[in-house]
Amino acid sequence: MYFYRWHNIVNTFKIAKRTLSPAAGLRALLSVEPSRGLVDEKFQIVTLHCVHQSEDKDFWEAFGHYISDQHGTVTVAKDASVGGTYEGVESMGLMWSLQPVPGSRTGLRLRKKDVLLPMVFHISVYDGHVTQGFNLMTALVTRVIERWYMAPGVQRVSVEEKGIRGTMFIPPGPGPFPGILDMWGGGGGLVEYRAALLASHGFVALALEYLSTADYYGSELTVDYFEIAYEILQDHPMVQRDRMALLGLSFGTSVTLSMAAYSKIIRVSCEKSVNIMAVSVNHMLCYLSKILTTMFRNMHKIQMKNNQVIWREVILPIPEDPKLKVDVGQIKCPLLLITGGDDQNWATVESAEDIERIMEKAGNRHLLHTLTYPGAGHLIEPPYTPHHRASNFLVNGKEKVIMLWGGQTKPHADAQEDSWEKILAFLQQHLYFTAPQARL
Repeated sequence: MYFYRWHNIVNTFKIAKRTLSPAAGLRALLSVEPSRGLVDEKFQIVTLHCVHQSEDKDFWEAFGHYISDQHGTVTVAKDASVGGTYEGVESMGLMWSLQPVPGSRTGLRLRKKDVLLPMVFHISVYDGHVTQGFNLMTALVTRVIERWYMAPGVQRVSVEEKGIRGTMFIPPGPGPFPGILDMWGGGGGLVEYRAALLASHGFVALALEYLSTADYYGSELTVDYFEIAYEILQDHPMVQRDRMALLGLSFGTSVTLSMAAYSKIIRVSCEKSVNIMAVSVNHMLCYLSKILTTMFRNMHKIQMKNNQVIWREVILPIPEDPKLKVDVGQIKCPLLLITGGDDQNWATVESAEDIERIMEKAGNRHLLHTLTYPGAGHLIEPPYTPHHRASNFLVNGKEKVIMLWGGQTKPHADAQEDSWEKILAFLQQHLYFTAPQARL
């Protein structure tokens, strides 16, 4: 098994002290360890305010209010925030509760574009309980930290062959490693940060580009494009070809389920090896070639609330016609479903229940593992990513709307942390720990 760890990743406690005395005046000490790490690794800090400027030049902030002990010390990993953008004992609250600063553009979503560069955060301590006007005040102390999606040594390789577009991320070391085909949602384009993080955990991950602006909904999607991408990844010399996984979010889960059910390549692989598996985050049960036509046919079911678009009714009631759904009863590999209980974008809870019924009837229910998180929305991402209940979204690649994704900040943050741990454990269990039965 392969793991990459930062050399200083042990989360030791570092504290910030505030000392008030007539002689000494006001002093502050702020220390964060590690100052550099992967985005899904915890750090302990003592502070009130965190600010980050995105690649789009927008500012995001989070802050917590603390009451120090008799020594003037606060330890964020142990002490509770009594106010701010998060409350309670939350060592990572300054990350997952980030929100646009007052006066920002509407509908913002914080996403990493250039994974070759870190996300940079300024952590500051302020005197008293401050809720606004941080840019007009002088901090007692400020430290700068970096959060990376790519661990040192991970290779980023552009892929353009056989009509396939994407980016492959390869862990450091001799390999070969298990492979993961990573597919995002209906927003289209190339999204790299999850694949980069997967490579940092010892998997060769191919972030696949599809539904780009140039060809958005321009032609009917078929399994063929994704099969070719799967084969490109599987044939790479740094990939263990009998240890492969599919990972999809939102629209990408229709791809994942369709491939797992219908792709001859994957079905043959599943029959020859137990080390082929699929992970679907907020799944769409529609058959891949039918999903777009189903959505357009049911546009009248789209709801509007506070100028926000709600799509979840488009697929309700769940179709009874089996021709409109992926026949998940044909899936022969382990399947992990992750669902947000407050998903306002798609009827994922109902879809999960239907998937379970179909697989139970087909006799492959034992392959299904389902995680449902009450209070979580549609965009369940890697941990400590800020929660976005609603954000800008392009319909048909051109019409901008505010899409309601759902979820409440704290439950959604908990869901992202817990589900990511379980995704990695699921991948490691089936791609690393289980001995392969045969090689293709």
